[in-house]
Amino acid sequence: MPNTSRFRRALVTGGGGFLGSYVCEQLLSCGVEVISVDNFSTGHRSYVEHLMGRSGFTLVEADVTEEFPVTGSVDLVMHLASPASIPEFYRLPIETLLVGSHGTYNALRIARRFGARFVLASTSEIYGDPLKHPQDEEYWGNVNPIGARSVYDEAKRYAEALTTAYGKQHGVSVGIARIFNSYGPRMRPDGRVISGFIAQALDGVPLEIHGDGNQTRSPCYVEDTARGLLAIAESDYGRPVNIGNIQEVTIRDLAQMILDATGSRSPLKFIEADMDDPRQRCPDISRAERELGWRPQVALEEGLRRTVAAASKQSPDWK
Repeated sequence: MPNTSRFRRALVTGGGGFLGSYVCEQLLSCGVEVISVDNFSTGHRSYVEHLMGRSGFTLVEADVTEEFPVTGSVDLVMHLASPASIPEFYRLPIETLLVGSHGTYNALRIARRFGARFVLASTSEIYGDPLKHPQDEEYWGNVNPIGARSVYDEAKRYAEALTTAYGKQHGVSVGIARIFNSYGPRMRPDGRVISGFIAQALDGVPLEIHGDGNQTRSPCYVEDTARGLLAIAESDYGRPVNIGNIQEVTIRDLAQMILDATGSRSPLKFIEADMDDPRQRCPDISRAERELGWRPQVALEEGLRRTVAAASKQSPDWK
């Protein structure tokens, strides 16, 4: 991310969430004023406490599925608001669908009103349990529309369709980020693989692996993910772009890496597999490299070290 930006003032929905807080940080570091909008249904005020009182940062507590006021103009709208873990989907299924539909529509209308660049935070979950590996942006996916993850998968697929259609019909500059398995300090342990494993390891309890542990993920350190989102914002590219790390790892090996990083002697415990759990997940990031000049910089080992360090110190980031 450059030290300067073409933008003066940005609206970030879901700015009080895990990823959203890092996006707000990076925008502020580039000299961009930030309006963060969040209802904290899944985010947490602790994520942005360190930004409160910082020049150029404004926090608005509001539900983006309903109309909310925006004071002054903006030239960038980043729509990150959404539940993003299985426990949250189960607890807030209708809300998850509404933030992908009504929330996306409201955010697009704001972008149109001010002539702002619009960036949607989509997800690798739109690929479902992929039949193509690695996944590139031309792959249409293999999604169960009424499965355990369907409210999130379909909300994001709809959001992508709405963003594309709205951009074409109303001349709004739009970008779409398909995010793969972001992790790092501040991520709560509930419902997340890496932060959950770290919490279990530090507590000395078994690391619970769903299924046989041979399913793969490609974790991307959160600061790299945020840089990717802002690279899409800074560009004029309008098609979906995978933002993730190509360092693929099995869940079983990931658990062992976390045991090594924490020095924990916790055993591994294999439990019932999650329904519709993807067997493979790895991005093809050639489009991001070609169109944005972006690629991740933090290797998995280093990212885990930083995340474990934050958790071990019981820092304010780890809540």
